[in-house]
Amino acid sequence: MYDVAIVKCDDYDYAPVESAVREAVENAGGLGFVKSGMRVAVKLNLVSAMKPDRAATVHPSVVCAVVKMLRERGAEVVLGDSPGGLYTAPYLNRVYDECGLREAEALGAKLNDDFSQTEAHYPEAKVAKTFQYTAYLKNADAIIDLSKLKSHGMMAMTNAVKNFFGSIPGTIKPEYHYRYPKAEDFANLLVDLYEYSAPALCITDAVVGMEGNGPTQGTPRKIGCIMAARSGHALDLAASEILGLGPARVPTLKMAMERGLVPDSVDKLSIYGSIDELRMTDFVASPAQESVAFLILGDGALGKAADAVAKRVMTPFPKLERAECVGCGKCANICPAKAIRMVNGKPKIDRAACIHCFCCQEFCPKGAMKVGRHAIMRLLGR
Repeated sequence: MYDVAIVKCDDYDYAPVESAVREAVENAGGLGFVKSGMRVAVKLNLVSAMKPDRAATVHPSVVCAVVKMLRERGAEVVLGDSPGGLYTAPYLNRVYDECGLREAEALGAKLNDDFSQTEAHYPEAKVAKTFQYTAYLKNADAIIDLSKLKSHGMMAMTNAVKNFFGSIPGTIKPEYHYRYPKAEDFANLLVDLYEYSAPALCITDAVVGMEGNGPTQGTPRKIGCIMAARSGHALDLAASEILGLGPARVPTLKMAMERGLVPDSVDKLSIYGSIDELRMTDFVASPAQESVAFLILGDGALGKAADAVAKRVMTPFPKLERAECVGCGKCANICPAKAIRMVNGKPKIDRAACIHCFCCQEFCPKGAMKVGRHAIMRLLGR
């Protein structure tokens, strides 16, 4: 068994996808844990009601391949997620339809229709010792994490570990952004959610990912592989290297490394397949937030002032492209800090109140909210 399995896959034609998924899963430890009659919840990335060709959600061909393998072992398969928005049957059924999941339903999978939630208690957590949790995951005998590899406005990259923010019911997600506004605290929340869920296997759809204004309004980008691992942290470490980011730019990986959950280098992982053959040098990622604490001139008033300036310069921020905005007001409604109000039909951001959670950017239906960078950082980036 390898720490991470990477299998090339060039398109979403079903036959090569199924072959790649089987090869990746078998080399990442297989499905020996699945017994006949087990209830297996497959936690998908269904961030929004979007067609598969937008590359924002897991492609139905990959979902169908996983379902087929589980059904062959006699498992009851439940597919689910809680995207941003109402966690209700009408809303999720629209998501299921748009994301093409009726194909998986035809293979015997059940699309989750249990929209109840429960309070989870996790004393071992770093930050999230109690939290609201989607009950269908709690009621499963085993969980499989099926994620989509994409850029992300707050975390730079979303994949296996970030996928478990979808275990928080959609309408209360903004509360957790507000509770954990700092990048490192939010990353620790995500690691806590992943560790609590303890998926038995993680699989990534990286045939076509998303770059740029991810995780919903970016540009589809061919990556060309299916990935699998027992550990989502190891899977994310390998994925970060394929994208050319490395762990230093992905807050969830940094926090996982601090906890000793993943090695500090991809070279310490056993890998089936090749990262070098897939490694990208021009992937367009959103700049992740950094916790800046230079204290250039010491810890006195002058040093703290210098640190505040550095932090302001280095921290990405949501930025409106007015020409693309249709004035729907969704950003103002979803903002957990109430830092956005509509003025003359357009959103106006209170920079002092903004907590840089990028909910507005993630859920803008037109992609009008972008990840902005200070002019100094743009100049240095050149």
